[in-house]
Amino acid sequence: MKTSFTNKDFSELYQKYGPMVLRRCRAILKDEEKALDAMQDVFLRLFEKQDKIKNACASLFYVAATRVCLNKIKADKLRSGPDFETISKIMADDFSDIEREKIEAAAIIEKIFERRDRKDSLIATLHFVDGFTLEETAEQIGMSVSGVRKRIRELQKYSLEITGGLA
Repeated sequence: MKTSFTNKDFSELYQKYGPMVLRRCRAILKDEEKALDAMQDVFLRLFEKQDKIKNACASLFYVAATRVCLNKIKADKLRSGPDFETISKIMADDFSDIEREKIEAAAIIEKIFERRDRKDSLIATLHFVDGFTLEETAEQIGMSVSGVRKRIRELQKYSLEITGGLA
């Protein structure tokens, strides 16, 4: 089924889902300018792929925003690379144990996802960060509940292997 949006349709979608997409982008990126860019990317991608979209709904925009933001984070990290000097300086400074644990956890998470399928990071974000149930996560991703459950188990096993049981 081919769908073609008129300018009016597209404007209505932007009015209806724009605020939700922007909130999602802000929550993930923690940067207003990057969030605004990501929101524009979401709508641009929707417009470019309009012939493949059967119906535009909130979950489509939510998942698209999450994917665009995760891709932006990944691209930024690839361009800039890890700043080991800053990390080591922060670790050497007199930070609380909680702050140190957060930095270590972020480094572990980055290592876990650097060689995993993009869908794994999306599943983990939806399920563990956003608190979606397995059923909700499966619906958002377009997978079966057993498929999501299997990916989470594999990801947990991989995390234990890569961290030596620390994760």
